[in-house]
Amino acid sequence: MPEVILAGPEGRLEGRYQPGTSPRAPVAIILQPHPAQGTMNHPIVLALYQSFVRRGFATLRFNFRGVGRSQGTFDNGIGELSDAASALDWLQQFNPEAQTTWVAGFSFGAWIGMQLLMRRPEIKGFISIAPPANMYDFSFLAPCPSSGIIIDGEADEVVPTAAVQKLVDKLKTQKHITIHHSTIPGANHFFAQEMEPLMGEVDSYLDMRLSNGGR
Repeated sequence: MPEVILAGPEGRLEGRYQPGTSPRAPVAIILQPHPAQGTMNHPIVLALYQSFVRRGFATLRFNFRGVGRSQGTFDNGIGELSDAASALDWLQQFNPEAQTTWVAGFSFGAWIGMQLLMRRPEIKGFISIAPPANMYDFSFLAPCPSSGIIIDGEADEVVPTAAVQKLVDKLKTQKHITIHHSTIPGANHFFAQEMEPLMGEVDSYLDMRLSNGGR
């Protein structure tokens, strides 16, 4: 997984990039949690990254501004969305023939990922893990333009399952997309003891979508 340095809005962004297995391979960008919870090397971010890499995607994960060796300071979401857009620009520049674009994020990164989804119509799939629906406004998903999966933990102490369920219910009323939802029994916000079932859900969903041509 080669280390890369990207040009971000506030200076350099530190990332890790794995090229795809073919020039037309799909691309995926993986977004970290809140800096207080981790970096691009958080176990969930790393597991998501590896899941896409195993399926031949050109895959990028990176540190938001002010995290690790990325320049700048934390911006409560506004700047981080700009960072994500710049990182996706970089990823697409190196993969101009990519057929499909995906975004995946954990916690704060899930919120940023859903905002990126709204701004970039080329994103055709998303994986949103423990989206902080009780802490941030998700009303911008009106409508949500792409199908995806939302996964939360039954024992999440940060984001109540009721808040995630409310978001899921809202999205499921929308036409032309399919929202999958899975709640992992016994899992807390960080899936500390439930990484295997979490990634089992991710892998199954990805394989299902890819078997249907990414739809």
